[in-house]
Parts: sequence; C-alpha cells; structure tokens
Amino acid sequence: MLMPSIFGENFFDSFFDTPMERYGVRDIMKTDIEEKDQGYELTINMPGCAKEDVQAELKDGYLTIHAVVNKSNDEKDNDGHYIRRERYSGSCSRSFYVGDQVSQEDIKAKFEDGMLKLYVPKKEDKPQVEQKQHIAIEG
Repeated sequence: MLMPSIFGENFFDSFFDTPMERYGVRDIMKTDIEEKDQGYELTINMPGCAKEDVQAELKDGYLTIHAVVNKSNDEKDNDGHYIRRERYSGSCSRSFYVGDQVSQEDIKAKFEDGMLKLYVPKKEDKPQVEQKQHIAIEG
C-alpha cells in the first residue's frame, strides 16, 4: 500500500519513535566512561547541540550535564509561503556521582564536534561543606 511521503517509508517507524528521535537527536547523552590511572574520562554524545547549549555543574559530589536542544525544519515554496514548519525544543540531563572531594577546578571539560569530553580525577572521600559549582567548557 502506498502512503504519502509525510509518513516516511513506514508509518509505524515514526509512530513509535520518541520526539527526540523524530528530529534526529537519537544518540544524545550516550556516555562512554574510561578508567585511567589517576581518574576517569567521560565522552558524552551531544549531537545537534552547540557548546552554548551545554552546561556542566558540580553539586554535593554529583556532576550533572544539562543540554538544551532546539530544532526547526522550515520549508518554504518559491513565493516564501510555508509548506511545512516543524519545531522541537527539549532538554535532557545526566548525573554522575564523582565524590565529595572532587572540586570544580579538578574537572576538565572540552566540547568538540558534538562530543563533550570530561576528565574527573580520583579522590578520597572526606566530608565537605555543600556547594554548587559550574564547570567551564572549552571548545
């Protein structure tokens, strides 16, 4: 049975996708964690995100990565009238426990080619005063 192209190849393929998958943001926030001698290296997929859309925060021993995705698919005809106009706006975040002894200055972050790379050193746990800190992201 032939279906209009607005449904793609199979109507049910897009029916069961999440909103992020429909707008080409399928692999967002997939994370690889590699243990090194002195710490951990995290590589996080951030497709469709710009450096300005990504924020890293350290609070109570938890490293939280927050991203905002804004997508727009505008198509116009020759007269400048819209044929189709679809928008998606969403956010996601992930948290990792890195320990209370890790400070903002200890964590190194770099954003490049849609990938966020973080280096978190290993430290021994000692009680510390609660603080909320932001990590600068290079790239």
